[in-house]
Amino acid sequence: MTWEKIAEDKKNRIAASIPPAWRIESLPTEDSVMGYPKTSSIMSAEELDITESSAADLVAKIAAGKLTSVAVTTAFCKRAALAHQLTNCALEFFPEMALARAQELDDYYQKTGKTVGPLHGLPISLKDQFRIKGLETSMGYVSWVGKYDTEDSVLVTLLRKAGAVFYVKTNVPQSLMVCETINNVTGRTVNPRNKNWSCGGSSGGEGAIVGFRGAIIGVGTDIGGSIRVPSAFNFLYGLRPSHGRLPYAKMANSMEGQETVHSVCGPLTHSVKDMRLFVTSVLAEEPWKYDSKVIPMPWRQSEADVIKSKLSSGGLTIGYYNCDGNVLPHPPILRGVETVVSTLKKAGHDVVEWTPYKHDYAFDLINGIYAGDGGTDIFNTLKESGEPAIPNIADLVNPSLPKVDVNSLWDIQLKKWAYQSEYLEKFRLAEEKLGKEIDALIAPVAPTAAVRHNQFKYYGYASAINLLDFTSVVVPVTWADKNLDKKKEGYEPLNPLDKLVQDEYDPEAYHGAPVAVQIVGRRLTEERIMAIAEEIGRLLGNEITP
Repeated sequence: MTWEKIAEDKKNRIAASIPPAWRIESLPTEDSVMGYPKTSSIMSAEELDITESSAADLVAKIAAGKLTSVAVTTAFCKRAALAHQLTNCALEFFPEMALARAQELDDYYQKTGKTVGPLHGLPISLKDQFRIKGLETSMGYVSWVGKYDTEDSVLVTLLRKAGAVFYVKTNVPQSLMVCETINNVTGRTVNPRNKNWSCGGSSGGEGAIVGFRGAIIGVGTDIGGSIRVPSAFNFLYGLRPSHGRLPYAKMANSMEGQETVHSVCGPLTHSVKDMRLFVTSVLAEEPWKYDSKVIPMPWRQSEADVIKSKLSSGGLTIGYYNCDGNVLPHPPILRGVETVVSTLKKAGHDVVEWTPYKHDYAFDLINGIYAGDGGTDIFNTLKESGEPAIPNIADLVNPSLPKVDVNSLWDIQLKKWAYQSEYLEKFRLAEEKLGKEIDALIAPVAPTAAVRHNQFKYYGYASAINLLDFTSVVVPVTWADKNLDKKKEGYEPLNPLDKLVQDEYDPEAYHGAPVAVQIVGRRLTEERIMAIAEEIGRLLGNEITP
């Protein structure tokens, strides 16, 4: 069978998994589909209310017997079905399996009056990398279509133990190594706010489905921005934890065995409260007993309390930068950073300029790591089916690049370690000068707001953080505005790549696009950075208050 036929069959099977009553007869022609669930007759008023609630509220209502898991799961399955038809966000959709699981949980609750765990009855969407026994994990590769998993990923096991319900696995770009979402299996996933914008990548299906509220908590992965970019492009909160905090074992991946820069998994949510629910629920299952790379570190409320204490006694000390010295962000992003800085200052916090240290060096170093096998893993996988590489791949992994030998790899790893240590020294020197601790940094996630298709050119704002293995939480800030975000006249580009990014900016095309920042802290500071992100969201008015 040709690769085209395999892909067509897979698309047809996904379409057939949507029950006839949930199918859209005539697709809307508008660029934004955000309002579609309310205007369609497919979802009831109660189902709309459920899908527009917070995860924390839903688990509380299920635990109190005010809602059933079947009702909540049905609502999210319906909205996910709409999301897929409107944005092309799913690679697997399995509502029957989900509703059977929800019924089991409801039966358990009826018999015992208890929940099985903190996520009891809550539907959670998963990036396609996560394996679920009996389902396919094609991950955007044609040659992987039709391969069925024989066991669950560790995180799937632990989320199920905590009471979660699974109903959808979402779309990814071919190979995962792109911050947009397009492959030869199902095509492109678009942004629900405007189909002319990217949903981000590689957890782009998650960004689209959570942004559309076809999911309330989605789980993605990040090796160079793949949680943070979709979060930023869909006006969501997103957590890129440090390596070793959450379990990654038994997941599908490209370039498996590449250990120089680790991919990590984390949630995409509408609030830090829901993010905290996810992280505390996973850590309560002691993932270090299942995945040898997970650090035995339970949730440390004392670390979050450090931030609470600072908030009530003098405020935070935050560094910020709006340019990494390599590529200047577009005007909406510059305004987004300034909005956060001025908001924090107005609230009495000490906000100081941070000089990014060798971010151009970091960008070059990590790109060499991504391409360390000369593209062998990815291009051998493509050869299995005969499918072509998507155009975006050449930006990051090019088969013409030379392979790194083991001595060169050791040298790269030493350079990475040295760079990480030097960055910590920059923190120490800055803190000595200030006479106090720097709690976090504010930085762009990407140089653009939700980018137009095939225009994502520069990964450095995200990937430098991966090289450092720092904790990062994305906070949604505002929206691009053609009246405020005028094109910079007479700007002298820093380099050819910067010129490429600047030339792409069009205030009209980006009007209304989501704008976000990332809050960055040193390694394994998840509790602190989430608390800071929550406070920034509260000050901006974008955080659902507890």
